[in-house]
Amino acid sequence: MTSTPENKLTISQGEASESERWASLIGGSALVLMGLKEGSLRGVLTALAGGGLIYQAATKQSTVKQVQEAIGMNQPIKVEKTVTINKPADELYNFWHNFENLPRFMKHLKSVKVYNEKRSHWIANAPLGQSVEWDADILEDRENEFISWASVEGADVDNSGFIRFQKASGDRGTEVKVVLEYNLPGGGLTSAVAKLFGEEPEQQIGDDLRRFKMLMEAGEIATTEGQPRGKG
Repeated sequence: MTSTPENKLTISQGEASESERWASLIGGSALVLMGLKEGSLRGVLTALAGGGLIYQAATKQSTVKQVQEAIGMNQPIKVEKTVTINKPADELYNFWHNFENLPRFMKHLKSVKVYNEKRSHWIANAPLGQSVEWDADILEDRENEFISWASVEGADVDNSGFIRFQKASGDRGTEVKVVLEYNLPGGGLTSAVAKLFGEEPEQQIGDDLRRFKMLMEAGEIATTEGQPRGKG
């Protein structure tokens, strides 16, 4: 049988598809083994990401690139939230700049320890009953206006972000904008897993800012039961 250009194209596509399927199987298996060996939240998420690759490869539903896109690998999670607080910018900036205050209204944070003017150590709750830790450095600091930061090498959670304090229109206080970006093995898969445990990032940051607003305006945070908390 003589090979036509159409036949060659079909064979080439079949070989490429088979190569991609094996790449998914091998890559997925490696991720699963690495994740199970690590035994941490990062390990769990890595194993889940690997499982996704294996499943897609076994069912031949997509290429390696499509699998990665489907489960959100290599895609950082970015969250932006803004709230207007009826307080002057300097008061809000000074409170936030003392990072050890943040666990008072950020429920996912266990603690923040400030080492010096630049570096601090963070411990946070995570899904599946795990904790994550990282050191972060301040990158830019403009008094009463802006703070940006980023995690240092070796962090459990690679993250960066900034908070901006800007005078709100109509003499309504200060507009506070927070932008966070972070990445874990599995990328968007991490966000999907987190949603199952009530820790969806965008809602979490929104809730944190609402509690920050309550704390700064009323001096306390009301719990869901209606009882005051965090008076100061």
